[in-house]
Amino acid sequence: MRRTGKGTGRQWLALLLGLVISLVAARLPADEVAGTLGAVGSDTLAGLMLRWGEQLAEHHPGVRLQLQASGSASAPPALTAGTTRLGPMSRPMYEAERDAFEARHGYPPVELALARDALVVIVHRHNPLDGLSPAELDAIFSDTRRCGAEAPIDRWSQLGVELPGDRIVLHGRNVASGTHDLFRQQALCGGSFRLRLNEHPGSAATVAAVAAEPSAIGYAGLNHLTPSVKAVKRRDAEGELQAPTPEAVRSSDYPLSRTLYLYVNLPPGGGLPGPERAFLEQVFSAEGQSVVEELGFVTLPEARLERQRRWLEALPSAE
Repeated sequence: MRRTGKGTGRQWLALLLGLVISLVAARLPADEVAGTLGAVGSDTLAGLMLRWGEQLAEHHPGVRLQLQASGSASAPPALTAGTTRLGPMSRPMYEAERDAFEARHGYPPVELALARDALVVIVHRHNPLDGLSPAELDAIFSDTRRCGAEAPIDRWSQLGVELPGDRIVLHGRNVASGTHDLFRQQALCGGSFRLRLNEHPGSAATVAAVAAEPSAIGYAGLNHLTPSVKAVKRRDAEGELQAPTPEAVRSSDYPLSRTLYLYVNLPPGGGLPGPERAFLEQVFSAEGQSVVEELGFVTLPEARLERQRRWLEALPSAE
């Protein structure tokens, strides 16, 4: 009888252990997402990409994001060469970049919108300047003056501003940056920057340079502003000053607004590998979108977000 009791006890213990294991297994995904997630591109988007990567690792500890934030211009060549599947960019791809990708792969890259942003002209926090017209801004930063100014603006006194250092010192981004080229297209009417522009590899460096020099002026992404600099408003044809409010940026009413993109190498009808798919699900989730505003960007219109969520849900599983 004792032996029978012991056997029965062992059976119950085995059943109990099996039940516990089954319950634990039921709470774990059948195919845990794991792997290295690579991305090459925009410096402006680096903070967002890294925060999304951190969130993703909390849900999928086996996934790690490796980001090379060397500028938007680095994304298309990397996507074309196949060294990355994800390319964050702070500007749209040029036609030549799309053509090169399609010539190599036989299909175009997928374009996804991540957030809205704005380019903001900045001066030292003690500079009394409130606003600039498009022509004045162009006359400060370019020699071509395609926006309509009759003469260059080299000194603050030409704008009615009195500063100890009267000569205007220019700061901006380098040529690898999408911010650099977008500012050239929109603020300089497609013209050329002055050769004396001090170029920086990132917006944070540009902001720091302007903050350190009372006679400086520069431009940067909206999310990089600090209390050490002052945003200069844009003066329209009626003399009204326009500020880059979230509403104006989201609707594109602020002229220097822009969309931030993620380009994906994905064949038509193909599916994304687990890490890439999990990353995009995180980006478009409510948790992921909360990071957009937290880091100083502007969220996309809900309708556009929902379209991209539905696109992602409809993708087949990767083989």
